[in-house]
Amino acid sequence: MAAITAGAALLRLAHIGQVPPDPFYDAAVRSMTMSWHNFFFGAFEPGGSVSIDKPPIDLWLQVISVKLLGFSSTTLKLPEAFAGTASVPLLYVTVRRMWSAAAGIAAATAMAVLPIEVITARSDTMDGVMMLTLVLALAAFVRAVESGRRAWLLAGAAALGVAFDVKLLESLVALPALAVFAYLGMPGSRARRLLGLAIGGGVYVVVALSWLTATLLFPAHDRPYAIGSTNGSAWNAAFVFNGTDRLGGKTPELGTTEFEAGHHYPVATQEERDHIPIGPPSPTRLLATVGPLSGERLGLEIVAALLLGIPALLWGLSGDANAPPGEDEPQEEAAGKRMRRAAAGGLTLWMLVGIALFSHQIRLHPRYVEGFTPAVAAMLGIGVAWVAQSAERISSRVRLAILVVALALIVYYGERLTYGYTIEWWLSLLGALGAIAFALLARTRWLAMRVRGLAAGGVIAMTLVAVLVIPLKADFTAIDDRVSDAGLVGQLPGSQQHPLSTYLLAHQDGAFYELAAESATAVGSLIVQDARPVLMLTTYDARVFTSVAKLKRLIAEGKVRYAFLNTFCAGAARSVNPACSEPARWVRAHGTDVSFKAGLSHGGLLYRLPGARP
Repeated sequence: MAAITAGAALLRLAHIGQVPPDPFYDAAVRSMTMSWHNFFFGAFEPGGSVSIDKPPIDLWLQVISVKLLGFSSTTLKLPEAFAGTASVPLLYVTVRRMWSAAAGIAAATAMAVLPIEVITARSDTMDGVMMLTLVLALAAFVRAVESGRRAWLLAGAAALGVAFDVKLLESLVALPALAVFAYLGMPGSRARRLLGLAIGGGVYVVVALSWLTATLLFPAHDRPYAIGSTNGSAWNAAFVFNGTDRLGGKTPELGTTEFEAGHHYPVATQEERDHIPIGPPSPTRLLATVGPLSGERLGLEIVAALLLGIPALLWGLSGDANAPPGEDEPQEEAAGKRMRRAAAGGLTLWMLVGIALFSHQIRLHPRYVEGFTPAVAAMLGIGVAWVAQSAERISSRVRLAILVVALALIVYYGERLTYGYTIEWWLSLLGALGAIAFALLARTRWLAMRVRGLAAGGVIAMTLVAVLVIPLKADFTAIDDRVSDAGLVGQLPGSQQHPLSTYLLAHQDGAFYELAAESATAVGSLIVQDARPVLMLTTYDARVFTSVAKLKRLIAEGKVRYAFLNTFCAGAARSVNPACSEPARWVRAHGTDVSFKAGLSHGGLLYRLPGARP
């Protein structure tokens, strides 16, 4: 496990400082370091007028990181990288208690190299931390089933509440499954178990809504306007913008390209295949051969987890699984049966909910699937350990047949993912053949038990090679290409940002705001660089935040002298274009274009506001 964890850390930390940053969240971290007010609310700009669209729990970790180690691209990503790394040994401990040490090793290995998790952990978003809290919740529920103690159940519910505080509704993918896990696994009567779940549900709600409730303790004028909301409320941003709108796709996704059916996308190189947008909702969306959520990065492990994990969990219900220590004791035997029952119901439901949701969700980022990656890795580990068992029962033949069929399908799918018989495909094939050979050796009756045990270990090792060699190659490619899943919302081109910053800092004349920006998401990288307050003319979907009357008043008070309008009012969707908003049109009509004076490449970008001194 030490070697596996070290490998996971290497994959997540190698060249992490060269991965493109996320200007939107990085601007918030920069602003949050400047006051306790900004820190608590997750203020997007140093003036604290607007905040990010989510609770800032994860960003608190990033603030601590940059405060201790300095503000840099690396320190911004360290909490995510450490969270992704920590999930590996924690998942091992959890699956070991749930099933066996061999299953724990296999699950930890699968999590360590899962490409979508590696990419997420190398990006400065909050999904990796959210995923770690889900593993913590699963670990607590496993301890609750083992011990029968309700305290562990409540601890797991609290961990789930923290997961909601980190990434809101994305964490709910695990909620039904973990509730089923606890119900099936906890001892006692049905009424007692339902009572425990009800109490746990109360703990979950209290923790999950703690930050949102705490924001209401402040006067309305002290609360920043939550970007994405329709009324400035953090509750609205949480449950509408990041809830129903995400599921229904009602709002456009900034900075992304939608998949076009029938469009010819080039696939000659890996980079071209990776830049194809995620496909439209379909039952096979997670098995796509191209795109940022391709089978190399997730689908291959999903296929292996389903083919091997579901039969293992079903056989576990009949007691044909690794027996827990002390199974000769009736109490321990009962706990082992409850654990297998909980694992079968909980993990299978977690997998199926994740597959169904992310196959049909309209708006989807690859990082969202962190809501069920622990279930993928856990089921894969349990399935691999199960087929490797050298039991002398007739079911060992069934396991051998399942292993052969599963590996054949995996190798076939791997050939499609690698676009031919590449070196990693040949290694996958050799791993599959090796696993089958070791499985046949493990069934040989005349071998000593010790040798048969080693053969079972060979099945595990070779099966993992067959399944994971292609994802591991995808990890190396992602590291070489500096792949990030964070997006570039608010990233200004260097040809604009550097001259803009230099000119503004030299011509502020005591103004409080560095500039007025047409959109709340347009100048994130400038905030990261200069750490100056910015006046937002609009928030999401061009909702007016600063009226023309208010803008005139701030100009008269000398608080703002310049406005930056980096898009143009054109096209059909003018109602959601910030460049078409009333304050932006007023600036263009009455301001003085100083773009060329500031050293910008073309006009119509930077305006000196009317009434501001030259």
